[in-house]
Amino acid sequence: MAHDDHATVAEGTPALVITVSDSVAAGARQDEAGKAVAAWLTGLGFSVDRAAVPDDRPAIEAGLRSGARDHALVVSTGGTGLTPRDVTPQATLAVIDYEVPGLAEAIRASGRARTPMADLARGVVGVLGRTLIVNVPGSPRAALECIGALEPTLRHALETLDGPFDHDAVGAGTAARPDLPDPALPAT
Repeated sequence: MAHDDHATVAEGTPALVITVSDSVAAGARQDEAGKAVAAWLTGLGFSVDRAAVPDDRPAIEAGLRSGARDHALVVSTGGTGLTPRDVTPQATLAVIDYEVPGLAEAIRASGRARTPMADLARGVVGVLGRTLIVNVPGSPRAALECIGALEPTLRHALETLDGPFDHDAVGAGTAARPDLPDPALPAT
């Protein structure tokens, strides 16, 4: 998957992909979704760590909290559906400081363009400290489609969270989105 230059992050930006799956955590199944998301993030310049936890709310909460200590981005795969074991959104809501509903809406809108089943996704996007946490489904294809929907805004979101970020500073728009003209500069 090709990336736009404005989507890449500073080389080595730390990210964690946590796979939420009983069978992956037990070593009984390969982690295809986590592998796919990690590869996509690496292509954007991230330095990616991976982990797996069972479909257990306390384990998910602990993994998210731990991951947020050392990573600018934490992406969880799995546990976003409607079954009783799908508790990733509840765990995420329990640990984040606040939600970023526009990004969760962007994920669902992008999915809806491919399948009406995207409306069943309950993934949450939120912030814990200065870390962006994103829930995506556990299927490799759906996980990539969902995380790909954030490509246009991901770098700016992480730069803003890294702070301090002065939205009024001359050049702030150019630094965040070099593909857009900077209104503070005279037209050439």
